Amino acid sequence: MKPIKAAGLLATMLLVGCAVTVNDRVLVGKDHVARWQEKLVIAHRGASGYLPEHTLAAKAMAYAQGAHFIEQDLVMSKDDHVVVLHDHYLDTVTDVHDVFPDRARADGRYYVVDFTLAELRQLAVSERFKVSGGVKAAVFESRFPLEKSSFRIATFAEEIELIQGLNQSTGRSVGIYPEIKSPAFHRGEGKDISAAVLEVLKTYGYDEQQDRVFLQCFDGNELQRIGRELLPAMNMTVPLVQLLGTGPEFRAALTPAGMKMVASYADGIGPSMQLIVERGSVAGKLKISKLVELAHDLGLVVHPYTFRRDLLPVYADDYDDLLKIFLDDIGVDGVFTDFPDLTVEYIESNL
Repeated sequence: MKPIKAAGLLATMLLVGCAVTVNDRVLVGKDHVARWQEKLVIAHRGASGYLPEHTLAAKAMAYAQGAHFIEQDLVMSKDDHVVVLHDHYLDTVTDVHDVFPDRARADGRYYVVDFTLAELRQLAVSERFKVSGGVKAAVFESRFPLEKSSFRIATFAEEIELIQGLNQSTGRSVGIYPEIKSPAFHRGEGKDISAAVLEVLKTYGYDEQQDRVFLQCFDGNELQRIGRELLPAMNMTVPLVQLLGTGPEFRAALTPAGMKMVASYADGIGPSMQLIVERGSVAGKLKISKLVELAHDLGLVVHPYTFRRDLLPVYADDYDDLLKIFLDDIGVDGVFTDFPDLTVEYIESNL
């Protein structure tokens, strides 16, 4: 079924005369955001500050906390199901080592693509952990305790059905923000994850520019393939977001010429916050890059990651101060956050 479109007429009005054209691609830019909310709260892996990331429980909590969009990281199973997990590895968020001790590859890692969906269903999902001396320790010690309650891996389709079902029962219009993970790895395993993700999106009615969806990926070559080959072939026009990390492979994109190239195939960027407020910044003396300005000049929306109450940069006094710096002072269009409730509360109290 089609997602609920409460802002259809408004969306059309906003798009007319407001688009920016870069290399013959029409960009909706900030107007795509404005159709729902001036500043977007994107639940990073769900309400992952409170419940294990990418579980349906975390997604339901994010929805209840007022998130405008909910993120899904996507990988593929051995039998071609698209499932929701941050990595194409299983060993840092599940009990795979206990359930399938002989299924690790030579590098010692357990890969999602080596397991069928039925096998993945047997695993318990927990808070992200690290292992030292054979002992598990949570990456975020104050979050949901390890090995408590019961959480399982969900498919992309199941999560969409949860969000669309809640949209119907509440009358809200919460969107989805899927990320295609490791497309080159999947291709090496004989799987076209991008095509598989698009098939799911189309099945559930996310196929047009105005639908409540952003499709993101770190791999610029793959995003170009999606935009120039896969979307036209499937008669789809969903908005694309280029994720940007701090590694050397992203440096070219941070220049005016590089950003113009990004704008030729994407509708927005999702940069690490360190690319906006640079290293060496301290309270009252921020080193702010030109990235947001460059992107906005080309009509791109900017959704930086990841905003966490329990992992603040040194230049922020507290979580509200961090939000003020990015949302108000710098003017980004939304943020990926582990704490949707606190972010919604900040935005609503500062309208």
